[in-house]
Amino acid sequence: MMSDARLRILSFSTVYPRPTEPRFGIFVRARLQKLAVLADVAVVAPVAPIEYGSPNQRWFDLSRAPLHRMDDALRVEHPRWFYPPLFGWSHSWWLARCAEGSFGRLQQEFPFQVIDAHFGHPEASAAFRLARKFGVPFTVTLRGNETFHAEDPRKRRRMAEALRAAARVIAVSEPLRDFGIELGVDPKRAVVIPNGIDSAVFHPRNRSAERQRLGMVDSELHILSAGYLIERKGHHRIVETLAGLQGHGRTVRLWIVGDPGAEGDFAAGIRRRVSQCGVQASVTFVPAVPASELACYMSACDLFCLATSREGWPNVVNEALACGTPVVATNVGGVPAMIPDPRFGLIVPPGDSAALGNALARAMSMEWDRDAIACQGLSRSWEQVAKEVYEQLRAVTIENKL
Repeated sequence: MMSDARLRILSFSTVYPRPTEPRFGIFVRARLQKLAVLADVAVVAPVAPIEYGSPNQRWFDLSRAPLHRMDDALRVEHPRWFYPPLFGWSHSWWLARCAEGSFGRLQQEFPFQVIDAHFGHPEASAAFRLARKFGVPFTVTLRGNETFHAEDPRKRRRMAEALRAAARVIAVSEPLRDFGIELGVDPKRAVVIPNGIDSAVFHPRNRSAERQRLGMVDSELHILSAGYLIERKGHHRIVETLAGLQGHGRTVRLWIVGDPGAEGDFAAGIRRRVSQCGVQASVTFVPAVPASELACYMSACDLFCLATSREGWPNVVNEALACGTPVVATNVGGVPAMIPDPRFGLIVPPGDSAALGNALARAMSMEWDRDAIACQGLSRSWEQVAKEVYEQLRAVTIENKL
């Protein structure tokens, strides 16, 4: 229920769970659910009927995303938005136009005091336009895809304009804060607030019992790679290391858990690499599973590996650590902050299969304190994240009154 004494926040993101896609943007939802304990929060999460970035699902069945719904304490609006293909720089304009009606209705029923936008493109520029129209300040959270979008000079200019106008730029990692400052953001208005962990889901399980239940041969060494089956996640780079790892005294098995994502479908490419490397007998593909089941795979495996080429704050690393599993990951985004000590895992340069193979071989031979690793992974909660975000948003509304 809305209270006059509580801060009223309108969160704005095209990446947010839908009834049939419960893990789509689950990290955005996790922050907002905890933020809703401290403030009144409404969410505008536009849905595009044509998803040009997805080769498997160009058309989205709008009946699966109701225009209005309640998501626990969150009021969620799913306006439809349309954007032309090949003109990515214009998407923020289309997004603002299509979301304007939802913003207007909410302003009448829920007089929001600040817009909390997620992602630098297309949300930041759209939020900039909408904030001016509705006379409220806005903030932007940078989550990792911004550096990719900034390779397009027109997107970069629009992002820079919006970020410089934002009352706060919240980055999930230090490199993303540096990126915002590079685009002209006042360092005093740029803060780092990393993501958190859901300890009710991600925590150590009985390893032996889970290995038996999941059909993992006890004498084998098990490596887990989890995430969308897209090229950026680097599953194929782990596959390339398997043949060399088999000579270290134990049979090594790679478990790849995930489905194709909005960025594309690289499943055939991964399977082709498995065949080319001759490791068909050493790789098991598992369709995407609920978070609670993913935590079981993490607890059961000996190592978790993330060979991605680009991330902001890869939650899956923290989730694996929270389950007590040592991690080998590429040096992207917030990974160095997540693995600050080799007692928790090893970090390698992105795109370097030789370095990745050497790190996995080294990790296989190390003795790991899984209890200490779990403590590291569980050290930051979503409640803490929400409190830090709330403090920034509250400060923004106070500054706006001065």
